[in-house]
Amino acid sequence: MSVLIILLALTLLIAGAWAGASVLALAPLLAVVAAFLSGDPALASYTQVFMKGAGGFVISFFPLFLLGAMFGRVMEMSGAADTLARAIADLVGRKNAIPAVVLACAVLTYGGVSLFVVAFTAWPLARALFIQTGLPARLIPATIALGAFTFTMTALPGTPSIQNAIPMATFATTPFAAPGLGLIAGGIMLGLGLLWLRTRTARLAGEPPPVRNGASSETVALPLWRAALPIASVAPMTLLMDQFILPGLDTSYLADPVYGATELARVKGLWSVIAALTFGLMLALVVSPPPKILETTGAGAESSLLPLFNTASLVGFGAVIAILPGFEVLRSAIDGLSGGNVVISAALSSGLLSGITGSASGGMSIALDVLGPTLVAQAVSQNVDPALLHRVIAVATGGLDTLPHNGAVITLLGICGMTHRRAYGDIFVVAVLVPLVACAAIVALGISFGSF
Repeated sequence: MSVLIILLALTLLIAGAWAGASVLALAPLLAVVAAFLSGDPALASYTQVFMKGAGGFVISFFPLFLLGAMFGRVMEMSGAADTLARAIADLVGRKNAIPAVVLACAVLTYGGVSLFVVAFTAWPLARALFIQTGLPARLIPATIALGAFTFTMTALPGTPSIQNAIPMATFATTPFAAPGLGLIAGGIMLGLGLLWLRTRTARLAGEPPPVRNGASSETVALPLWRAALPIASVAPMTLLMDQFILPGLDTSYLADPVYGATELARVKGLWSVIAALTFGLMLALVVSPPPKILETTGAGAESSLLPLFNTASLVGFGAVIAILPGFEVLRSAIDGLSGGNVVISAALSSGLLSGITGSASGGMSIALDVLGPTLVAQAVSQNVDPALLHRVIAVATGGLDTLPHNGAVITLLGICGMTHRRAYGDIFVVAVLVPLVACAAIVALGISFGSF
């Protein structure tokens, strides 16, 4: 019965998101109802489980949301993001509208710009290119999603995304975990995603392109080097901090309970990304400052809150689901399907939770909170490199997370003026099915050849 309750709560969450309801309010309501119907104390489930899960996520990852949103807003308002996007479109060729938009989104997200900001930045570029080439407007959301929500979010080594940062504390890994497998997964996502969009373009020939509204989307022109330098600095700075600067510091104080009684290996990855994003933000303010620095950075900081708390609310929802009797039934079923293999178990459990929460970072956080110690112990007993689990879990959560109740999907459709009914089908293929294929591929390779 409790399994049915979980499925009902998830169905209502997806339906509510599809209808435009706020997941910030809907997630706790459905979590409490699911707990009550399962026989768990409703108020305790809310204050002691939901809020603990949501609050823990905010405590851990607020800096990344904050810095990413501020960096993205500075890049947007200075015209740097638009300059980069248009330069990439010119390089690829404006007739190749879909690859140009995908590449522009990928460069921005891999450079540390929040995917929410990338969606806003890419929309006017995509709209202009789709008008010029006569491509159907309904494919714009899926095109942006492929570039921003898939391979640069979970697969490419060194990406400063939250999804790549979360596993580092559990497995004592770096942002560059299993780089070979990450590149393979990224290549599969990019290749299959572009193939699908090309096929759909042919099938939808004759559908209308976006409508011209006469508004200009031009921003302040910047020299390309000034636009590119802050973005280009993030990945090298992440590597520099992780491999050279932080290991050379005396961090013995971390053993003190005041600082969490931890060790550098557990926080090095997160610290590296925080430092790299801070450096990128400072560099952007120097070489490509926006017209109103205080107003822009303040607006960026405020814009981080809704995505942060939407995700935290979904994490809280998942935390409540994880204590229900039905979840143990699902977990046992996953263990049975995995045959005891820790790599398969990690992929299935984290992927399932990302689908339940509608959030890759949310599902991953819950999976590692609940199953992390077990996965680490199993990895040791099965002689599995933790870096393999890091990359598999990251890629696995980047599939089912993009169901209709995902916050980024809702935001993207709103930006593009599209409905779920009209545009979600193509998003589902490029951001759900294709990443699941990529995940299956690296699971098979990881089991056969280990981490590389």
